[in-house]
Amino acid sequence: MADPYSTLGVARGATEAEIKSAYRKLAKELHPDKNKDNPKASEKFSAATNAYDLLSDKDKRARFDRGEIDGDGNPTAPFGFGGGGGGGGFRGQPGGGGFDQGGADFGDIFEGLFGGAGRRAGGGGFGRQAPPSKGANVAYRLAVQFTDAATLAPQRITLQDGKTIDLKLPAGVDTGTQMRLSGKGQVGPGGAGDAIVTIEVKPHPFFTRDGDNVLLDLPITLDEAVKGGKVKVPTVDGAVMLGVPTGATSGKTLRLRGKGFTGKDGARGDQLVTLQIDVPADDPAIRALVESWQDSRPVRAHLGV
Repeated sequence: MADPYSTLGVARGATEAEIKSAYRKLAKELHPDKNKDNPKASEKFSAATNAYDLLSDKDKRARFDRGEIDGDGNPTAPFGFGGGGGGGGFRGQPGGGGFDQGGADFGDIFEGLFGGAGRRAGGGGFGRQAPPSKGANVAYRLAVQFTDAATLAPQRITLQDGKTIDLKLPAGVDTGTQMRLSGKGQVGPGGAGDAIVTIEVKPHPFFTRDGDNVLLDLPITLDEAVKGGKVKVPTVDGAVMLGVPTGATSGKTLRLRGKGFTGKDGARGDQLVTLQIDVPADDPAIRALVESWQDSRPVRAHLGV
């Protein structure tokens, strides 16, 4: 069983701030998202998390320091009892009965060991042991398609025991969002730990995200820009028709309301569509058109040229 102090690389007398700082450093180095091809890093990440869970809990840390629980949070047998063999434990009184306390109040010692829960029975019995601890948490990473994250589509994940669970993504989901599945971790004496699922939103071939808004560069033809009209546009919810104004220019941005990500407040962002006029490289008809026509407007005057 691991010593949580050694796992985090801190001294036994470390302050809460030092323990937290050490854990943050290890979590940053060992996080599964940064070590996708290194399963050992995931194990070390879980071990560091378990060590921090124990040492950040004042009661658990005190019990560990007193030897009541081990590094996994499981109860230990006081003074090595249960191991058998002679020469250990307390000295027997003549006749083999009871304990020779030698004037010491072992009741006080037991109360110290068990956090004040100890009660002397007869000549100094044992107190109630600490409640059994839960099993360790298990870390998972779930890759989610961009459009699924935007629309909060249900996701399916397979746990280490082979069972599958359908997850409901939370509003405001983004890469790094963590979801806790209670009781889906490792089994322990006090029940199962939790599964911690870290979300990774995958990039999209043409959509990008800006907060809760979705951005799209939309190519349009020269005649669509000049004459305007309806054009089909992809969104995270499927294709819709968008009205292009007459005389549209490249760089003009149009807004499709409610076609973005769902924010933490439950409201959806928008899709911002930036028009990009795509002129063919060598079209005889267009060349013939501009040969007899010239735009004399000072379109670069605002640039000082």
